[in-house]
Amino acid sequence: MDVFNFLGRTREAKARLEQHRRRLYRIAYAWTHNAALADDLVQETLAKALQKSGQLRDPNAGEAWLYSILVNCYRDHFRRRRVTEEIDENTITHESTPEKESSEQQVVLRVREAIARLSEGQRQVVTLVDIQGLSYLEVAQILNVPIGTVMSRLCRARHTLKDLLGDFAPRTAAEESKIRRIK
Repeated sequence: MDVFNFLGRTREAKARLEQHRRRLYRIAYAWTHNAALADDLVQETLAKALQKSGQLRDPNAGEAWLYSILVNCYRDHFRRRRVTEEIDENTITHESTPEKESSEQQVVLRVREAIARLSEGQRQVVTLVDIQGLSYLEVAQILNVPIGTVMSRLCRARHTLKDLLGDFAPRTAAEESKIRRIK
């Protein structure tokens, strides 16, 4: 059965679901940097939301509820794969070079790279607060952490991003070539 038809017969309901799917995907991709995993997490999130839709008490909190489900799916994924390491303790780095074609794409890639270098907790808070525009209280509820933890992670993440991007200027093709030769 088509999920869109199952959720609602109206175009508005279909559009809302697709909008949520896109937002969830952007967050999942920002956390994982893996398109297939992000897609799997979003699919699992929406499936759980459909199964448990009767548990949503406040329709106005639907978006935060979906983000909470996404966080739980993300944690469950790594719990299944984890041997003995704590995920929050790992620093995940992503080394990609900006594309030469446009300076706008260079900026996007450099910012993604900087966000990927943050710890998991900082990355989650930055994406939910600064990219999705959620309040500190909403993020604290979604991640199930105290609001002070959200504030401190956000502060540390912003300082780290400032350090990583402080000297940023889009690189020219000659600079990119020189950097590749050095590496």
